[in-house]
Amino acid sequence: MPRNPYFNNTGITMGSSGEQNLIESLVVEQIKMFGMEVYYIPRTLANYDSLFGEDAMSTFSSSYQIEAFFPNAQGLEGEGNLYTKFGIRIAEQTTFVIARKRFKDLVDDNATLIAEGRPNEGDLIYMPLSNDIFEIKFVDHQSPFYPLGKGYVWELRCELFEYSDETLDTGIPEVDEVEDESAYSLSLNMSAGGTGTFVAGQTVTGQTSQAQGVVVSWNPTTRKLVLRDLTGTFKDNEAVKNADNTANWTITILDSYAMDSFEGAMNKYFETKGNLILDFSEKNPFGEIGNMGDKF
Repeated sequence: MPRNPYFNNTGITMGSSGEQNLIESLVVEQIKMFGMEVYYIPRTLANYDSLFGEDAMSTFSSSYQIEAFFPNAQGLEGEGNLYTKFGIRIAEQTTFVIARKRFKDLVDDNATLIAEGRPNEGDLIYMPLSNDIFEIKFVDHQSPFYPLGKGYVWELRCELFEYSDETLDTGIPEVDEVEDESAYSLSLNMSAGGTGTFVAGQTVTGQTSQAQGVVVSWNPTTRKLVLRDLTGTFKDNEAVKNADNTANWTITILDSYAMDSFEGAMNKYFETKGNLILDFSEKNPFGEIGNMGDKF
């Protein structure tokens, strides 16, 4: 017999439950001692596209604090800052190691996960130390490879999160403000003589169009109202009220080019120059038929 029969180290029965529990307790203790506090933010699917396997309308509405080990003492990995024809892209990567037992107790038992029982690709990790948000790209469940026949940790291989208009209501101010800063927004210039004050986070409604939006900011001096999470289309000269009717102002000018506030944004410039080249009063501005397109 090539193996020692007095040690239980074959197949899935490697080690006794007592030995496995000892290693698990040591792993949890080591991560608590040498790890850092992070927040696990699960993704909620809002409108899943089964054809393309994606959900552009995902929401993140909860967060759970958990300790994680950061194995690379040299810092973040990846390609770093890349300058492309679309602008600067920050391609940073890292790995977080979390104990399976702690994940079950702190996250899995309290959260509704897309795939229960483990961390999910697409969920987020917020690291307060560097104020960075990472998206989980791969969950490795085989490293280290089953000491004494059991897995004790999850290795989460992550990339820096690239915001694409998801809803962020996690309860963490540093995370939720990303939506206010980066989501598509609409600026409304209000006429004088309105009453009340719009408050960030409130939902407001256009009284004629019944369009709605969530307040990002309100400047009573310039009377400029910035909205996100838009539903419907606001109209010129319509009254806008909040839910409890404590604020009532009338729109004078619609400005859909709110990206002007971002350095380098040239959308309004392109629109203005484009109108000098193409006549959009024609039915077929890109073809040779022009207004004859009405006949087809």
